[in-house]
Amino acid sequence: MTTFVDRVELHVAAGNGGHGCASVHREKFKPLGGPDGGNGGRGGDVVLIVDTSLTTLIDYHHSPHRKATNGKPGEGGNRSGADGKDLILPVPDGTVVLDKRGEVLADLIGEGTSYIAAQGGRGGLGNAALASPRRKAPGFALLGEPGRSEDIVLELKTVADVALVGYPSAGKSSLISVLSAAKPKIADYPFTTLVPNLGVVTAGDVVYTIADVPGLIPGASQGKGLGLEFLRHVERCSVLVHVLDTAALESERDPLTDLDVIEAELAQYGGLEARPRLVALNKVDVPDGQDLADLISPELKARGYQVFEVSAVTHKGLRELSFALAKIVADARAARPVQEATRIVIRPKAVDDAGFTVTREGDFYRVRGEKPERWVRQTDFANDEAVGYLADRLGRLGVEEELMKQGARAGDEVVIGDEDDAVVFDWEPSLATGAEMLGRRGEDHRFEAPRPAVQRRKERQAARDEQEAEQV
Repeated sequence: MTTFVDRVELHVAAGNGGHGCASVHREKFKPLGGPDGGNGGRGGDVVLIVDTSLTTLIDYHHSPHRKATNGKPGEGGNRSGADGKDLILPVPDGTVVLDKRGEVLADLIGEGTSYIAAQGGRGGLGNAALASPRRKAPGFALLGEPGRSEDIVLELKTVADVALVGYPSAGKSSLISVLSAAKPKIADYPFTTLVPNLGVVTAGDVVYTIADVPGLIPGASQGKGLGLEFLRHVERCSVLVHVLDTAALESERDPLTDLDVIEAELAQYGGLEARPRLVALNKVDVPDGQDLADLISPELKARGYQVFEVSAVTHKGLRELSFALAKIVADARAARPVQEATRIVIRPKAVDDAGFTVTREGDFYRVRGEKPERWVRQTDFANDEAVGYLADRLGRLGVEEELMKQGARAGDEVVIGDEDDAVVFDWEPSLATGAEMLGRRGEDHRFEAPRPAVQRRKERQAARDEQEAEQV
C-alpha cells in the first residue's frame, strides 16, 4: 500500500480570541478603585510552511481537521489573557493551496515559504481599555472574535527540472537510478512506480533535478490508470523526456505509437505545449532493441526531436543525454526573469470610503463592512450597556445617517453581516438623537470628587431661604 499522497482536502480552524474581562478594582480603604478588567488574548493562526524534507501530504490525508488554540480570557487586576499558539503545518516544496472553487490562493515554493491559511480572532477589550472620560466605569467588556475556518485543497506539484514520461515499464526508473543517486523500486511488471521519484543530476557545472513520473496509458487525462493522478507533477518541469521502450514484448505496440499516445494525453491535459522535448530510445543493449532504434531514429529526427539511444545497463548514451538536458535547463533558468526585491505595496483607502455599505434587499437593509461586522461579533447582547456601546459606535461610523439616506423608517428590519453570521434587529432612528444620553452610560457619580462641607451647608441654607421666600 502506497504512502504517497499528493492531493488532500484540509479543514482548518484558527483559534478564537479570548473574551475581555469586566472587573472593578477592590482594595481595603479603596472601595472605588476603578475598572481593571484585562483584554483577551489573540487566537492562534493556522500557518502552512514549506519543509523540503517532506515529500508527501499523507499526514493530512489521515488527519484532515486541524485547529489552532484559543486565546485566554482577560482577568481582573489589568491582566491580559495569553495569546493562542499558532498551528504550524509543514508541507512539501511545491505545494499549491486552492479554495473550494479551485482558485489558487498560494503557490508555496522554497524552504520556509509560508501562508496563513486561517487567521485567529482578535481578543476582546476589557472594561479598563473601554473606560473614557464619559464612560468612567464600563460594566461590560467586548467578546473575543471567532477565528476563521477555511476548507482548502492542497496539491503537490513536484519541483523538478526534467520529467521522464512514458508507458509503464519503459525503463524510466532504471534511467533515473543510473543518472542520479535515487534508488526507486524497479521491477518488470507494469505500474511498478506508484510515486514520483526525484533524483539530483550533476552535469558539468549544472546541477538539476529529474523526476520519474508514474507510467501513462491511453486515457490518462480522463482518469485511467495512474496518469491523471500524477500529470500535475510535470507542470513545473523545464523539459520533458519521452522514454521509449525499444524492447517491448507486446506485438501490438511500437515506440512511435507510444510517443503519439503520450503526446495526445499531454495535449489533453494542457499547458505543456511549449516545453522542449527529447526522446530517449531505451534498452538498446538488447539486440532487437538496437535494430528497432536504428529503424525509427530517422523518423523521430524528421519530426524535430533530439534523439538519444541509451541503456541503463551498459550506460550507453547517458552522458550525452545528461549534458543535453543540462544545457536546456541552464537556458531555461537564464530565460526566467530576475526576481526583484520584495516590494511593499501601500494602498490607502479612498477619501470617500466610509468603511461600510448599506444596501436594500427586499424588505430589509443589509449593512456590510469589516468594522460593523467585527463589532457585532464582539458584542454581548445579554448586556444592555454593551448593546448601547455598539449603537454608539455604529452611530459615530455613520451607519444611522446612511440608513436615513436610504429611506429606512422606524421598525424596518436591518441585517448586519452575511447570511451565515448575521444579526437582525428592528431599527429605531431615535438612537442617533439619544447619543448624548447613551454617552453617559456606565458613568458612576461616586467617582466624582466630593464637594466641601461648607459648600454643602451653603446650598442647604440657600434652599431653605428659597422655600421661606415662596411662603411669604
